[in-house]
Amino acid sequence: MRTRVKICGITNLPDAETAIAAGADALGFIFVPETPRYITPNSASEIIRALPPFITTVGVFRNVEHKEIEDIATETGITSVQLHGTESPEFCQQLSLPVVKVFELQTKEDLQSLEDYSVSAFLVDKPKSISGGMINLELALKARHHTNRLILAGGLTPENVVDVVQYVKPYAVDVASGVESEKRRKDPQKIKAFIRAVRHADEVETEDANNNSDL
Repeated sequence: MRTRVKICGITNLPDAETAIAAGADALGFIFVPETPRYITPNSASEIIRALPPFITTVGVFRNVEHKEIEDIATETGITSVQLHGTESPEFCQQLSLPVVKVFELQTKEDLQSLEDYSVSAFLVDKPKSISGGMINLELALKARHHTNRLILAGGLTPENVVDVVQYVKPYAVDVASGVESEKRRKDPQKIKAFIRAVRHADEVETEDANNNSDL
């Protein structure tokens, strides 16, 4: 299976173009004011209009009204929505765009709420209260049993993403700070290294599957 890659926290066109050239499948634009990688809808619109076709563009929101999401989607041209707040299952179903719902995993009890949602994909992350390290892989693996469209985020870097992909086998991985040179600026070499690492993990998985089929 080919693991999709989302580069999140895009704030400028050069970073977007670098990510696409390196093979990213999706770009994330954060519309949550007072966060480090916030971008205005107008700036996001200018970037998205300059992108080539067939790139998924994701708008990131937290606890805002339907109308604000729909208005920003119309203005910018984003193709899907990622929700980081306490949005209910009913709220998600009322949106016109595909929804990725985010769940912060700290205990196995946090997995139970996944069953309540009918969305396009689930993104699991480490709690924002934990500043260092990465997502709990044991919990992420358990989340994998709830959906075949699991997206992993939380402390991923070019150095650790191979092991993460091979262990959990997610549908996609999502990275922001792990490929930055500084806040709001991506590092081209880190982006390339991250995506190369994901592709390497996919190749190893394919080789293992082929070898097992020969037994």
